[in-house]
Amino acid sequence: MKHVTWQKLQDVDAHRQIIFDAIVQYRHMKNLGIVAVFDRMKFDKYAHFARIGEGSLGGKGRGLAFLDNVIKRHPEFNQYDNATVQIPKTVVLCTDIFDEFMMTNNLYPIALSDASDDEILKHFLRAQLPDSLIADFFTFFEATKSPIAVRSSSLLEDAHYQPFAGIYSTYMIPYLEDKYQMLQMLACAIKGVYASVFYRDSKAYMAATSNVIDQEKMAVILQQVVGKDYGDRFYPNMSGVLRSLNYYPIGDETAEEGIASLALGLGKYIVDGGQTLRVCPYHPTQVLQTSELEKALSETQTQFYALDMKHVGEDFKVDDGFNILKLKVKEAVEDLSLNYIASTFDPYDQVLNDGVYETGRKVITFAGVLQHEVIPLPEILQMSMKYGSEAMRRPVEIEFACNVNADKTCDFYLLQIRPIVDAKEMLDEDVKAIPDADCLLRSHNSLGHGISEDVTDVVYVKYDDHFSAMNNYYVADDIERINRKFLAENKNYVLIGPGRWGSSDHYLGVPVKWPHISAARVIVEVALKNYNIDPSQGTHFFQNLTSFGVGYFTVDTNVENGGFVNKEMLDAMPAVEETKYVRHVRFEHPLRILMDGKKQEGAVLC
Repeated sequence: MKHVTWQKLQDVDAHRQIIFDAIVQYRHMKNLGIVAVFDRMKFDKYAHFARIGEGSLGGKGRGLAFLDNVIKRHPEFNQYDNATVQIPKTVVLCTDIFDEFMMTNNLYPIALSDASDDEILKHFLRAQLPDSLIADFFTFFEATKSPIAVRSSSLLEDAHYQPFAGIYSTYMIPYLEDKYQMLQMLACAIKGVYASVFYRDSKAYMAATSNVIDQEKMAVILQQVVGKDYGDRFYPNMSGVLRSLNYYPIGDETAEEGIASLALGLGKYIVDGGQTLRVCPYHPTQVLQTSELEKALSETQTQFYALDMKHVGEDFKVDDGFNILKLKVKEAVEDLSLNYIASTFDPYDQVLNDGVYETGRKVITFAGVLQHEVIPLPEILQMSMKYGSEAMRRPVEIEFACNVNADKTCDFYLLQIRPIVDAKEMLDEDVKAIPDADCLLRSHNSLGHGISEDVTDVVYVKYDDHFSAMNNYYVADDIERINRKFLAENKNYVLIGPGRWGSSDHYLGVPVKWPHISAARVIVEVALKNYNIDPSQGTHFFQNLTSFGVGYFTVDTNVENGGFVNKEMLDAMPAVEETKYVRHVRFEHPLRILMDGKKQEGAVLC
């Protein structure tokens, strides 16, 4: 309840504002969690979510409706004075619009043919959408007054057992004063999304997942783009992907505490594999990438994506990023969008100062948000994971975007939710229960998750109880050369060695860089009796491990339950290649690599 004093009621303007605020709040409350039928007379800036058509909302559309309902059922999302949590204004064109478009324009012959993607797109762009949509689109423009994202929402997308995320196109169009020109761009974007169902990659994915292409139906989501207008570019100063399971926990993190990947600019940068900041919402001050100055300067974001507000026209391409600007972080300085997002490097004192200062390189650390709690981001992410997973009854992945404002307020938007499903992550075996006799090696302190059954090779450093680190530079040279052979043959291997892989100090481990071991599927560090180095947990290559799903096992031969490597078996095998310091052996049948990221148990079975 809002506290209203008698003095305020004497002021007519204040009285009017109180009534107005109450009406707005009531309308927001009534609209939350409801998928309304689109009505031009009712859809305005206070509307949330509506549909046009009678068919299905598609996977992403259902996910958005689901998120809207989760927010409605948990008012604690909006318990903070300086933060609002919501979904962007959304209208879904249901699958019956797609059916009508395909049949009216007789597009199935070209769509199901072997024509090139460019040829298919050209035919789709020439086709006509139903005229009945025009007035609805104008109403949507007026309600949002912002750029619009046009997203795919197919029947099969975000399915629980066959994820189609990222297969189809997503276009963005700028907000234009000329509404007819904006209408033309919106129509092209919708037709481009429809066309992407029939591109070669989509057809190949359909075949690989035993689905029939002509049974696929496409709904389309029209969604307000989250961000701010900076003249000729538009972007949010924070985007992110949140996963409720973290298969690479470090320190005192646990797998169930989840992980968020944060970035400046549009979220497409994250989806495209850009350098993000990884942070656990339950340990927001423990960020590996900013724990050391060298890491902060080399392992943080240097580019970001923004929508080009000047790219106007109907020259739509198969590449849905044709009007997305790829900018350097320093270009955001003039936009004044880095408050609470960046830190400044002082080259004279060799320190990183939280905040934006006039001179010095700007480093994307999100320090104001994570270290100084300018906004309640960790708490919002924790609630999103908790309530999203509970409602879906399975681990989830959530996309979000946020405007962190100069006045220490934030507008937080949940964009998508989907179940975490990956064929390689389907592990139903109890790794710990597998007998030692069946294992080539095992670790009770492993990072990574999934099953791999296509690796036959093991590359290992020759070591015994008298191992000396003096020769680690030579070891690194041998492994780099062997790794090049695996890259040329497009094959992978298990890499085993004592000490910390990637340490710059060769007395602590083999001083390799990631490109020297990039074909390894699993990396194993072994602690010996006379060479008992504290484990690194893969910190030297952490970004690469998580990006490529590489396993990292720690084996400690000095403790009773520290895991083991059956080195006697490896030593008894004939070598494919052997140097003074390294051996490469090959098994007749593929090894079974099992990694349980929840329990941090790993094993390689032979």
